[in-house]
Amino acid sequence: MATPSDHAAQRTPDGTSFQRYGDAASPSLILIHGLGLSHHTWDQYIADLAQDYDVITYDLYGHGDSVLPPRKPDLTLFSEQVISLMDYLAIDQAVMIGFSLGGMINRRIALDHKGRVAGLVILNSPHERGEDEQQKVEARAIMTRDEGISSTIETTLQRWFTPAFIAANPDAVDQVRQGVLANDLDAYAACRFVLANGVVELIRPETPITSPTLVMTCAYDSGSTPEMSHAIASEINGATTVIVPELQHMGLVEQPQEFLTPIIEFLNQIHSD
Repeated sequence: MATPSDHAAQRTPDGTSFQRYGDAASPSLILIHGLGLSHHTWDQYIADLAQDYDVITYDLYGHGDSVLPPRKPDLTLFSEQVISLMDYLAIDQAVMIGFSLGGMINRRIALDHKGRVAGLVILNSPHERGEDEQQKVEARAIMTRDEGISSTIETTLQRWFTPAFIAANPDAVDQVRQGVLANDLDAYAACRFVLANGVVELIRPETPITSPTLVMTCAYDSGSTPEMSHAIASEINGATTVIVPELQHMGLVEQPQEFLTPIIEFLNQIHSD
């Protein structure tokens, strides 16, 4: 089986860079990374998930090896990117696994293209914020736009990783740092505003999401709190919530097995029904 390190990227006609693992005849999973990151977010997940599933990773517009956004970014643009990728690969339906901004994108897909969604896994994704927190998120977006990515990267990393992981894994943290800094500034700043303001269109939607859903976050994720995950799940009939103890926003990188176990249990459940 191919691994992330030896698997060549492919590209769709509209400029989305993607990778495909596992058996294309198996149920499909589409893995959607977060702001400033890339498909490498999922490197520790491929071997386990590709045993039983057709796994697709890709880079959002303006991230990694994909082209810049073809218009001003919003959740609908990123939703359409996924649908276009599915059409290109002749995938009728998939489970959408989204981290952070990716967990906003997969909710937008479920609202706009519910027939294409076999299930949702929403990881460390924001929901309705209080006024103070909303102002902080918007201020960070403005600071990034006006002063550059480097102006916020160190405080971002401190929110993302636990102090112990930063101390013990400086190379891994620096790899994430350099990946974020490599982003196009205009695209990255615009996507920060999507992360800041796009939540509003997902709160208590007029037509509720009906897909089988697993919602997860970490106990110390300050921007995608346990309260937010419980709120997301409360708006989706039958959704399950899992809170991973101790970790922060990038808990899925620090301790992937804490996420893989409930994700695989969820996938087994919805594909055995």
